[in-house]
Amino acid sequence: MIANLPNSLTVSRIVAIPVVCALMWVTAPWGSWLALAVYVAACITDFLDGYLARSRQQVSSIGRFLDPIADKLLVASVLLVLVGLDRIAGIHILAAGVILCREILVSGLREHLAQTRIRVPVSRLAKWKTTLQMVAIGFLVVGDAGPAFGPLSTNDLGVVGLWGAALLALVTGYDYLRAGIAHMGDEDRPPRATDS
Repeated sequence: MIANLPNSLTVSRIVAIPVVCALMWVTAPWGSWLALAVYVAACITDFLDGYLARSRQQVSSIGRFLDPIADKLLVASVLLVLVGLDRIAGIHILAAGVILCREILVSGLREHLAQTRIRVPVSRLAKWKTTLQMVAIGFLVVGDAGPAFGPLSTNDLGVVGLWGAALLALVTGYDYLRAGIAHMGDEDRPPRATDS
């Protein structure tokens, strides 16, 4: 059922995506700060929807379907706008590309394994990657409208965080791929004859 609170929070995250992206194009500093506020609210719903679904026993098929889609749409949309605004430019686009490719890889892997009723749990390192990624993107969303941190601008800190998230994306993507391939190997093996 889509009308419960966890699913409503997930849907609100999807609705927030065009709002964040539109606000990022506003050239005045308030546009960046408002975009950051909406982005942070969307990130909070990412934590709350899963927590509330489990605590209220409201885990649903539609929630399991929508939650990862909402996460990936938010990350992909904001990263693409950041590239369009040149807040991610040059070689740093590679870090954004690694993150996007990893998201596609893990989604495809999970979809395939779901057909065989095998679930790949989220690792602790993947949770750290997601957290670092969210924080880095937040710094990039506010961009040069944010305060300087010594010699580094807010945008510089976002780029550093993005590379850290990209490195963790490579490690966790490899871990998921290795686990998935191992399950695929089990699936392809013929059943063993039983002793009689």
